[in-house]
Amino acid sequence: MSPQADPTLFPNHPKLDDKAYIGRFAPSPSGPLHFGSLIAALGSYLRARAEQGQWLVRIEDIDPPREVAGASDLILKTLEAYGLHWDGAVLYQSSRLDDYQARLNSLLAEDMAYYCQCTRKQIQAMGGTYDGRCAKRTPKHDSGAIRIRNTLAIDCFNDELLGAIEVEPAFAAEDFIIKRRDGLYAYQLAVVMDDAFQGITEVVRGADLLTSSARQATLFCLFGEHTPKWLHLPLACAQPGMKLSKQNHAPAIDLKAPQASINAALAFLGQPPCEPDRVEIMLAQAVSQFDLSRIPRQQEIILPPGA
Repeated sequence: MSPQADPTLFPNHPKLDDKAYIGRFAPSPSGPLHFGSLIAALGSYLRARAEQGQWLVRIEDIDPPREVAGASDLILKTLEAYGLHWDGAVLYQSSRLDDYQARLNSLLAEDMAYYCQCTRKQIQAMGGTYDGRCAKRTPKHDSGAIRIRNTLAIDCFNDELLGAIEVEPAFAAEDFIIKRRDGLYAYQLAVVMDDAFQGITEVVRGADLLTSSARQATLFCLFGEHTPKWLHLPLACAQPGMKLSKQNHAPAIDLKAPQASINAALAFLGQPPCEPDRVEIMLAQAVSQFDLSRIPRQQEIILPPGA
């Protein structure tokens, strides 16, 4: 558990049983946190604390081929070095595998999901969108990827920053994968089940996941769960369409001198700077002056060279 926020710095900080607002930061342990990660972490943290709510941390460690040894511990160490202290215990998705499988078993038994053996090449031949052919197959497949039977086709939702968001109807209507052919649980299934399990009331994250929210809203509704609000932050990009990421070797943020990175992240989010000080004091100031309306309403911001 992270050290709790100093009550003298956050006098309105709620107790853990206060369910009014619950936000989260959910990194995957595929490498150290970089500036783009800091934007998501800080943005979600400021929103939660400004709403006098809880801020949870979840490690999304259900894709072993992409994970880096020691990354989970380094991520938590980095958050603490930046004063981003979370509430409660960290939830590791790897501890939830039995729950994911139980839900899949129930969906299959209720004919709300089905096995599919179509390859990527076959789907490309369909025009790039899966046409649901395995749902109609008799007899049905008993192995392969598992797809949700998408009876809702949610193609629009509201973003708290960007307003009304619409996705392509064909994308919205697709029976998408909830367990991969290789046996790994799909992100869409795990994130929805975990957000519901943790009682998340608002999801604050990068705009690269904007269209995923339509599919996640579909699952929340199909599962009979409360759908959270959505708030997608602009992405920090090295060039158009190329966000900072662990995959393109974005440098790790500095653990020894976090004040400059905090102010750079605040500037990116359109927030006023804080006086360089102990990180907890800086964050208390940042929370007190947080203004959602100042966050740029765009999906990407190109960073200057060397930033």
